[in-house]
Amino acid sequence: MLKCLRCGRTYEGFKIMCECGGVLEYIGEREGSFKGLLREEFLDVRRYLSFLPLKEEFLPKLTLPITPILGRKIEGVNVFFKLEYLMPSGSFKDRGTYVTLAKLKEEGIREVTLDSSGNAALSLALFAKSEGIHAHIFIPKHTSEGKKRLLKLLEAEVHEVEGSRMEVHERARSFREGIYISHWYNPYFIEGTKTTAYEVYEQIGNVDYALVPTGSGTLFLGLYKGFKDLEALEGARIPRMIAVQGRGYESLCKRSKEKSRLAEGIAIPEPPRREQMLKALKESNGACVSVGDEEIAEAIKELISMGLLVEPTSATAYAAFKFLLEEGYFEKGTKVLIPLTGSGLKSV
Repeated sequence: MLKCLRCGRTYEGFKIMCECGGVLEYIGEREGSFKGLLREEFLDVRRYLSFLPLKEEFLPKLTLPITPILGRKIEGVNVFFKLEYLMPSGSFKDRGTYVTLAKLKEEGIREVTLDSSGNAALSLALFAKSEGIHAHIFIPKHTSEGKKRLLKLLEAEVHEVEGSRMEVHERARSFREGIYISHWYNPYFIEGTKTTAYEVYEQIGNVDYALVPTGSGTLFLGLYKGFKDLEALEGARIPRMIAVQGRGYESLCKRSKEKSRLAEGIAIPEPPRREQMLKALKESNGACVSVGDEEIAEAIKELISMGLLVEPTSATAYAAFKFLLEEGYFEKGTKVLIPLTGSGLKSV
């Protein structure tokens, strides 16, 4: 069942957005233990089929791997980098696309429209090419040339928009040639990203903090929803959720006058799921931190020195970790999760 978080209306069938314009959340019920519900015959995302609102016969041809975790001890704090940039299209967005494509196949939808700063576009283009679905992709004109070349390679129909990320969003919403499936609204997308939490729990157990690059909030909310599932099924602990934002585009922190150029993937000052994210911050006793280009650039250098080649937006979470570490925010011996969300190779 889908429920609107604005008006409370519910839907049983396929829906991306409520008729009132509000965002939808998938509400599902399951019984048993986490381990008992696992599909242990699979060593990939299909382990979690019992937790996903899809039918096995409509699964995409592309199957997602379980991404590895790299652990480091930094000034007495246990830091765990989740290497999401090793997904097929080079970002965590493949998780949401995987579930979305399964729903599109189930509905027989063959033409879709999406707006993106790059990663969601590449993810959809890759899956759409594999499934023979026609994808209209709206991107900002300033999107990196590397991402643009990859979109052309994947044969997506690209629409470049001169303007802000919000203007790209409005252009895509008014387009009439494909079903609009924006990950900003799409409730199935979050059902995909919540699998990150399940993997983390199987790999390293409970964590104390989760620092997440946060623009539209698809990974932030997916992780939180996954951890809530684990709390209900296993009594697992929900970490303190730390939303990391780019300066000048904050929606959860106080808005800065400085405008980050490097945090392009989270430059979303008016996300539709803002109230949902604020609720998650409050319920998890979390916090919001914003970082600027100087901190991001330094974080990129440090991550590369560890062998982690990520894009600038992905480095925002580590930049926030360094800031909070200097402030004495983390207790010694605590476990901190940092998902590295996108590959730096796409920016070359």
